[in-house]
Amino acid sequence: MTSTESVPRQALTVTELQEIDRYWRAANYLSVGQIYLQDNPLLREPLVPEHIKPRLLGHWGTTPGLNFIYAHLNHQIRSRGTEMMWIVGPGHGGPSPVATAWLDGVYSQIYPDVGRNAEGMRRLFRQFSFPGGVPSHAAPETPGSIHEGGELGYALAHAFGAAFDNPDLVVAAVVGDGEAETGALSGSWQSIRFLNPARDGAVLPILHLNGYKIAGPTVLARIPEEDLLAQMRGHGYEPHVVAGDDPDTVHQLMAGTLASCLERIDTIRFRARQEDGDIANVRWPMIILRTPKGWTGPRAVDGKPVEDTWRSHQVPLAATRENPEHLRLLEEWLRSYRPEELFDEHGAPRPETTTVVPPPDRRISSSPHANGGLLLRDLLLPDFRDYAVEVERPGVDMVEATRVLGGFLRDVVAANPHNFRIMGPDETQSNRLGAVFESTDRAWTTERLPVDQQLSPDGRVMEVLNEQLCQGWLEGYLLTGRHGLFNSYEAFIHIVDSMVNQHAKWLKVSRELPWRRPISSLNYLLSSHVWRQDHNGFSHQDPGFIDHVVNKKPEIIRVYLPPDCNTLLCTMDHCLRSRNFINVVIAGKQPQLTYLPMEAAIAHCTRGAGIWEWASSDEGAEPDVVLACAGDVPTLETLAAADLLRRHLPELRVRVVNVVDLMRLSNEGEHPHAMTDREYDTLFTRDKPVIFAFHGYPWLIHRLTYRRAGHPNLHVRGYKEEGTTTTPFDMVMLNDLDRFHLVMDVIDRVPGLGVRAAGLRQHMQDERLRCRAYTRQYGEDAPDIRNWVWEP
Repeated sequence: MTSTESVPRQALTVTELQEIDRYWRAANYLSVGQIYLQDNPLLREPLVPEHIKPRLLGHWGTTPGLNFIYAHLNHQIRSRGTEMMWIVGPGHGGPSPVATAWLDGVYSQIYPDVGRNAEGMRRLFRQFSFPGGVPSHAAPETPGSIHEGGELGYALAHAFGAAFDNPDLVVAAVVGDGEAETGALSGSWQSIRFLNPARDGAVLPILHLNGYKIAGPTVLARIPEEDLLAQMRGHGYEPHVVAGDDPDTVHQLMAGTLASCLERIDTIRFRARQEDGDIANVRWPMIILRTPKGWTGPRAVDGKPVEDTWRSHQVPLAATRENPEHLRLLEEWLRSYRPEELFDEHGAPRPETTTVVPPPDRRISSSPHANGGLLLRDLLLPDFRDYAVEVERPGVDMVEATRVLGGFLRDVVAANPHNFRIMGPDETQSNRLGAVFESTDRAWTTERLPVDQQLSPDGRVMEVLNEQLCQGWLEGYLLTGRHGLFNSYEAFIHIVDSMVNQHAKWLKVSRELPWRRPISSLNYLLSSHVWRQDHNGFSHQDPGFIDHVVNKKPEIIRVYLPPDCNTLLCTMDHCLRSRNFINVVIAGKQPQLTYLPMEAAIAHCTRGAGIWEWASSDEGAEPDVVLACAGDVPTLETLAAADLLRRHLPELRVRVVNVVDLMRLSNEGEHPHAMTDREYDTLFTRDKPVIFAFHGYPWLIHRLTYRRAGHPNLHVRGYKEEGTTTTPFDMVMLNDLDRFHLVMDVIDRVPGLGVRAAGLRQHMQDERLRCRAYTRQYGEDAPDIRNWVWEP
């Protein structure tokens, strides 16, 4: 069904058409001005080279289409009172949301120095992609934005994340046709299958096909239209096509189509919210908008076509300072919008230019959903102490830490039925968080069979085998003022590395903007980790996500490696309460020893790192060696090594230090959590050997501590890309992280111990051979390894 078949051609009165077109022309003028001008904003004198920026940056091609969409959204909001926000997928169309926010009056409210006058317009133009100014994307500095779009592919995922649990909201998600080619966006169309019209908002995708990327055509713009329509219908949408290049005609088609789509959304919502309302397999509307790339810009430059070609993608007139003809064409282009009709003698938009602007509480550029901290409410959290596992003696009892956490999360879900969700790629049960299904189900709005379990349109667990989609949903959910948790296998969280980059950058800039309110932290729980991939093997073994996030700004990043269930409970409670961070929590799902009673766990997590006196043998004296550890499996091996040293070298003074907050190790001044040098020296000493067993790649610990006084004495064991499908202990032996190798490291590094303990060192080598042979013969670890516990 196309819009020309379903919508009356005269959807607008003559007056309405003029109002929308005037706003569109004004937004286009302001957009061109941002790309080119640093002075003479109202063209009160002929353009000269000095009026042009020395460096021309920005992207024109998609911008007029974005301005066109925004003008029509404004018209519908004003007519219908719809609560709406928009997502600008073509991120390089940054001039558009800045121009429209200025026209709406919102930009000048937030940035009073960029007033709605000639001087304010000059500043608006000059600041764009200018040193000390604003970026060319819909960045955090842009009012009304939660999506920068600098990296393409995430517009729909963010839009759906914003719509979940926002029952009155309509999210207009503009998808560029270049963006539509990305894998992330291709998978995001499936999000419609998780939207519950009875309790969620609506997403209106607007696929903007202007035909070209930077230097060539786009796929969806060139395939037969019947194939494109079939593709959208197959995803569950009811597509409407708006196409053309004559503004008056396309205005009429867009207005009628948009009104029809919003009416359809209202109908879907109304029916779904009745008793026994129909919510299964709803076919939601979407719009396919075909307009020329670079619409209303120069048709040809230097004898080559520009409008409706890839040449309009960035700066159509690139030599306006040097080439008089380019300068003439630019002035002709700007004057074609008739700015004297749009702005008064002071440079303010004339009243008739902004007639379509909605009232203040409905303006897209001031939507509170795009500044989610304004709407954020604290989670109602149960007391995590109530879920504590009793620890009578450290290192004796075995517990699945994430299963214990599942009970806590079950009650978090129950207490927060409208603002907390768990995202993950089909791994909630696998990661031992199954207790949450006692409070909720998996979100699912399509067909259900009698054999299915834990599926419901009202489910709070969002599972889809697409990590990018989970990440995008959660980002959109958090950025609009809610809370959540992403649980994943550790190795495959790398799939969202690039998305984490973008979110970290967003948080970094947002923290510097006083009008951006803090949002809930992005919380990761990484389980099924590198050391316990007993049946999946090498492909599932990669702890490198830690290295990736540590590269981000230190005020944003937190990394936690709780060694047991009680420290995990304490850590997760802290993360769920935090704001404006990316929290990475790594905890195994397999049975592990418990070490700390809850009060001791709280104290340990509060410190972030500390001496475990019960496992140490220095007895308050200066140690001969420090055994440090971070991570549940490294902690186990470190304790077993300490036990061996205590038994075989009782005269050796050993200190055991456990690190739960990895960033405590950072060099002083490089992270907010970093210990002072004095604190670090107190724990690790300045001159004694430190054998550090680490969950991840060893060099990260060296990087974090390279300026510490004792760094030359630091020796780190960790993962070194050795793995396979094998037993847990064979896995640590493959990477020389096992207890026997740690003892050998002590013998090699404590002065004077090498010769005296040569026999013990040889015994440790023999023990490694014995354990390796046992696994090869019996297919499991030796009983003394499997059943090891701490015995004081």
